[in-house]
Amino acid sequence: MKGPLFYAKILLFGEYGIIKDSKGLAIPYNQYKGGLQTSDPKRLIQNPDTKRSNENLKKFASYLKKNQTNINTKLDIQRLEKDISNGLYFDSTIKQGYGIGSSGALVAAIYEEYAQDKITVLENLTREKLLKLKVIFSKMESFFHGDSSGLDPLNCYLSLPILIHSKQDVEPTGIPSQKSEIQNENKQAAVFLLDSGMVGETAPMVNLFMEKMKQEGFRNMLKHQFTKYTDACIEDFLKGNISSLLGNTKSLSKIVLDHFKPMIPNEFHGIWKQGIESNAYYLKLCGSGGGGYILGFARDIEETKKLLKGHDIEVVYSF
Repeated sequence: MKGPLFYAKILLFGEYGIIKDSKGLAIPYNQYKGGLQTSDPKRLIQNPDTKRSNENLKKFASYLKKNQTNINTKLDIQRLEKDISNGLYFDSTIKQGYGIGSSGALVAAIYEEYAQDKITVLENLTREKLLKLKVIFSKMESFFHGDSSGLDPLNCYLSLPILIHSKQDVEPTGIPSQKSEIQNENKQAAVFLLDSGMVGETAPMVNLFMEKMKQEGFRNMLKHQFTKYTDACIEDFLKGNISSLLGNTKSLSKIVLDHFKPMIPNEFHGIWKQGIESNAYYLKLCGSGGGGYILGFARDIEETKKLLKGHDIEVVYSF
């Protein structure tokens, strides 16, 4: 078996805010990908990675079997279990715990192969169908995170940019071909990933966020500041207003540093502040934070690389 490939995703804007029904924008990231593969069981157990993946699929299949009635789709669990016993594993280059959709890609692959009443990417994807997919994926991915919006698997499954208006309103969107005014100054603006060098865990970070939501001051900040700048960044990005985007991203970066500090690895607090003060780049969380990748928006990517020398940087999108 060699199933279709599913790509990583990046939530450009909306981390944590989408839990509370604000806007978000997610894009596919084709640098990393994964697909279902089958290996001879004797060879499979000789490789620690394929063995671990196969064992995790067993646990996932057991979860899906127990929760079949809640998932809102009919999965061929019997065939899935048979394939797992015959050496099925998920062959993936998507880093786990890095906030770029490793579990989302796996969920999308399982749905694509084993859903018996699946909604395909080739049909007319109405708002109702997208919401149904989102709910199905949310229930499936909850095995990995305890709670899931379903947006990561949706993005991986469609391999299209997804604009989130609210929990009940999502749509595919296009990313415009953008030309930055900053290029006139011989500077190249870009979105990049900064590797923290450590794995992050989603569930503890989300639990921490939910605890913070019990504080009235934090709730007000989220509603009146965080959401305001997130929405402005999304609008700027989709319209190609790069100067305005960078200004709003700077404001968002400050808010995250002030109010989401526990989600930022300690070693990166200084680098975060350096970006804001130098105006060369602005950092924000990539997913739930706590490790994995940190997302950056560079006003000048070459200057940013110099300032962050010694750190692993991947350019995702150039303006």
